[in-house]
Amino acid sequence: MAKKKEEVKENVINIDGQEFTEKSLSHSSKYLIAQIRDLESQQNNLQFQMDQKLAALSVMRANLVESLKPEELKEEVVEKAS
Repeated sequence: MAKKKEEVKENVINIDGQEFTEKSLSHSSKYLIAQIRDLESQQNNLQFQMDQKLAALSVMRANLVESLKPEELKEEVVEKAS
């Protein structure tokens, strides 16, 4: 039985509308692409963390405002909720 020739697809990288195979890139270009990918990953992680921090900050501010209300107002809110 004859073996089918396996096709190996190369990674194609699109930069500014031009396609490049990984083989065609210089070591320097490959290094810069790796740096860019890592920086984009870090940016996404930092944005994720910032979203969490902003949500926590919002909750803390709301809790502070609630804690500064006079006790009578807090009790009224609890009674109306019941």
